Formats: sequence, C-alpha cells, structure tokens
Amino acid sequence: MRALITGATGFVGRRLLEQLGAAGWEPAVVLSRDAAAAESKLAEHAVKAFGWQSTQEPPPAEAFDGVDVIFNLAGEPVAEGRWNAAKCDRIRDSRVVGTRHLVDAIAAREDRPKVLVSASAVGFYGDRGDTILDESAEPATGFLADVCVEWEREAMRAAELGVRVVCLRIGVVLGRGGGAMGKMLTPFKMGVGGRLGNGKQWMPWIHLDDVVGLLMHGANTESLSGPMNGVAPESATNLQFTKALGRVLGRPTIFPVPAFALRAAVGGFAEVLLESQQIVPRVAQESGYEFQYPGVDAALTEVVRGKTSSAVA
Repeated sequence: MRALITGATGFVGRRLLEQLGAAGWEPAVVLSRDAAAAESKLAEHAVKAFGWQSTQEPPPAEAFDGVDVIFNLAGEPVAEGRWNAAKCDRIRDSRVVGTRHLVDAIAAREDRPKVLVSASAVGFYGDRGDTILDESAEPATGFLADVCVEWEREAMRAAELGVRVVCLRIGVVLGRGGGAMGKMLTPFKMGVGGRLGNGKQWMPWIHLDDVVGLLMHGANTESLSGPMNGVAPESATNLQFTKALGRVLGRPTIFPVPAFALRAAVGGFAEVLLESQQIVPRVAQESGYEFQYPGVDAALTEVVRGKTSSAVA
C-alpha cells in the first residue's frame, strides 16, 4: 500500500508516517509547500515530496502515481496567532480551497486512489452544552462550523468519482512533543494551571496514537464512509481534564482563567476553548476500532510520563 499525505510534517502527520512504516506500507508521497525541506525533515521515512501551493492550484499529477490512499491533513494551525481577517482566510482557504484542489487533481486521473481519509474537526458541532453528539448531529453555524461543513463537502466530492471518503472530525489531540500538550504543560508544571472559564464545558479530546489509529482504520475498513468522530469514548469536562493533568504532574490546579481574560489573551480562538461538545465516537466503535487510550488519566499519564499504565500516583 502506498499513501499520499498532505500535512505530513505536522504533529499528526509525522506520527502517521511512523505507523505506516511499522505496518509495512511503502514509503509515502508527500505534498508540501517546500518539497526539499519536507524530504529533509522526513528523511528517516524516505518519502518522495512534491511541491504544492495548496490554495493556488491542484497538486502535480505525477504525485498520484501508484497511490492507493490519500490522507489529507493540511491546514493553517488554528491555535497559533490572533484571529484577524487574514488569519481566518488562511484557516478557511488552507482547508476548503486546498481540499478542492486535491479532489480536482483526483478527478483528472483515470487511475484514482481507492480511499481519501480527510481531516475535519469537532468545530463542526459548535457549542452544544450537555447534548450528546454522534456523527448524525446537525452542524452548528459560525466561523469554524462553516469551515468544517465546507471542508467536508469538498472532500466528499471525491465520492462522486468512485473514491471512498472518510472525514475524521478530530478533537483536542494529546501527545508528546507538540499539539495541545505543548502549550498546556508549561503553566501546569509551574503550578499556575487551572480550568478555563467555569470549567463545565465538555472537552472532546483524543490521544495522538488514536488519531493515527483512526486514520488507518478509516483507510483499511471498506465499510466506512462519511463522517467519523475522532474523539476518545470517555468524555471529560474542562475541569475534570484540568484536575487529571494536575494529578499526573503532581501540581496544583487552583488558578482558573476567566472567560474574559482568555478572550483578551487569545482572541477568537478562546471560543474554541470555551465551547462545550460532548461527542461520542459511535462510528469508530461500531466499526470495530479499539481505543488505545479511552480514558483521560491513562492518556495524560502516557503523554507526561511516557507510561501506558492507567494508574495515576
């Protein structure tokens, strides 16, 4: 099996390359703004990189030669920088326009890949309080929800070309060396971490290894198509998550961050952190996926200490 990956140099993409190699897949093809830099950064995986300006044009046709599966992970980071008009345009265009160009390139070929596994996000659901949400829930409205709807719509165009499409709606990714934990650990280690807002909002989280596991599950499971929630099965509120992280680190969590202060500090991204989404991974579980880290204590223990035990001292 051979994969083509967008966003391969990112936090999830690098881990996906490791797991594809461990599973015996052929070296992957990578699409990146700077092909030479991507090949250098990913040298241990022996990838072949092609240059692609995702918002400007379809990727080169030769990048698809011999490709069985496409993993579409590219997108402007939502948690970096303030959400001014230019930032919001990059968030949207890198996902919506980039995916449109990717599918346009698939359409131009007669020998098409069998599967497109395309990232989406739990932002699709918006702020839903205590409502339990599975993949059948309607989308919300608002900037991120609208981006997710358009993003998935562009990916699903590939289904009209005979390509099986899975859209993985990813939650907050927990893993060593980057992602959400890279931003959270410093204040918590200093003993100044705490809940965000009132802490009652549900926080849809997932361990990095399960994100990658679900990407591969989507590629390998022929019965799957359409949306699949990329979240752990055991939900946690922000307060529960905060207390679990404090336990693992052995640090107090007594410094709450009021909603107004969070908005002042990070602007529009604060709404992502304050929205409540109690999401369940119904499709993943019903199709036979077994989560490596179903509970937050075990996930945080692995991230912080490098241990897989669910016991927390």
